[in-house]
Amino acid sequence: MSDYDVLVLGSGPGGQRAAIAAAKLGKKVAIVERRDMIGGVCINTGTIPSKTLREAVVYLTGLSQRDMYGSSYRVKDEITKDDLMSRTHHVTSRQIDVIRSQLRRNRVALLQGTGRFTDPNTIEIQDGSGQALVVTADKFIIATGTRPARPKSVDFDNRTIIDSDGILDLAELPQTMVVVGAGVIGIEYASMFAALGTKVTVIERRESMLEFVDKEVVEALKYQLRDLAVTFRFGESVAAVERFDKGALTILESGKKIPAETVMYSAGRQGVTDKLDLKNAGLEADDRGRIQVDEHFRTEVEHIYAVGDVIGFPALAATSMEQGRLAAHHACGEPVHEMNKLQPIGIYTIPEISFIGKTEDELTHEKIPFEVGISRYRELARGQIVGDSYGVLKLLISPETGEVLGVHIFGTQATELIHIGQAVMGCGGTVDYLVDAVFNYPTLAESYKVAALDATNKIRALSSFADD
Repeated sequence: MSDYDVLVLGSGPGGQRAAIAAAKLGKKVAIVERRDMIGGVCINTGTIPSKTLREAVVYLTGLSQRDMYGSSYRVKDEITKDDLMSRTHHVTSRQIDVIRSQLRRNRVALLQGTGRFTDPNTIEIQDGSGQALVVTADKFIIATGTRPARPKSVDFDNRTIIDSDGILDLAELPQTMVVVGAGVIGIEYASMFAALGTKVTVIERRESMLEFVDKEVVEALKYQLRDLAVTFRFGESVAAVERFDKGALTILESGKKIPAETVMYSAGRQGVTDKLDLKNAGLEADDRGRIQVDEHFRTEVEHIYAVGDVIGFPALAATSMEQGRLAAHHACGEPVHEMNKLQPIGIYTIPEISFIGKTEDELTHEKIPFEVGISRYRELARGQIVGDSYGVLKLLISPETGEVLGVHIFGTQATELIHIGQAVMGCGGTVDYLVDAVFNYPTLAESYKVAALDATNKIRALSSFADD
């Protein structure tokens, strides 16, 4: 008999949910994780630290209150790295305690160390002491996550030239920074440091950023970031980065040279699979370290599953959690629904972005008619109260059926508000529900009703031509 029914590699959002789900089904479960990485990248270097850092930045800079108290308003004049990181360390340590408690309550064994396959049913775990623990299992779930990809041509020193993980280890806040890559992580950190007063230059080889996001929302974000003195260099590639005692010089292929105290590379993510010895299990990863799975998150080897960032897009903590739960249920023979294809996306820039469903470009490309309903925070009482004069909520509505085709939000609490739209869309609701619904007043949620009325009025005007 095997030592465990289910053995999970990695304790991030996907691995943690998979382990607990299997334990709830009465299975004997263990989870393998390094001693200093309980909770995975999400808790230690990724999602939770970065979002806590963002919250500290927004609060200490007084950014959200400047419409009310003036552009020079700050909660603290001199913001230090310690001011920011004390909050981050507090939240991180509390979350690790929560995860340990959840695993313990559900009787999930925590095997500390680094695991590697020796055959399709056996894992060898090295704990750093020179001793190896060998365990077997009937089912495996790989949830080892990712790490920042590092171009071989770049000489990272974790002080002047860093990746997104290195942000948390900076000795002090830089006055100037170059961010290479305008993806989600790059733009999130660019907005945070710009809010702190750092002069940020963003370099992106493509002609635009966040191409999967509504174009109007992207333009609004660029306007806000430029207002914080962010410089964008689109259509530019980095030829070299030269390091000096006082910083680094980023040399672009166009010949431009940009000096900065810190250069942060945001060049995508690399799956943490290189030390798993996947070949011993009959598996292989692609050049980005990602593992291919089917609709049940099962790999080419029937009893081995993979979930989370290690399987690629969308590589979000929220989706990883659900993938872990579904994979565990399938591995344990428990019937489940397929993963819902209607998933919200949240981007924690300053201001926030969140959306669900189709964009205007996608609907246009698919030749699906739509009408747009807009609500602007500055016209809401709650928008005035929270000091957000730039926020906007956009509804995309079918003029024929009233179906909500997409929701796009830019501004305060966007990542919270999106779930109202998600619920309406997921339950097959139409714009009529939002028109007839009563929302608390004053709230930002009221923006749904305002946008719904705007769309309905436009649809009514359109139908008057059909009546004629």
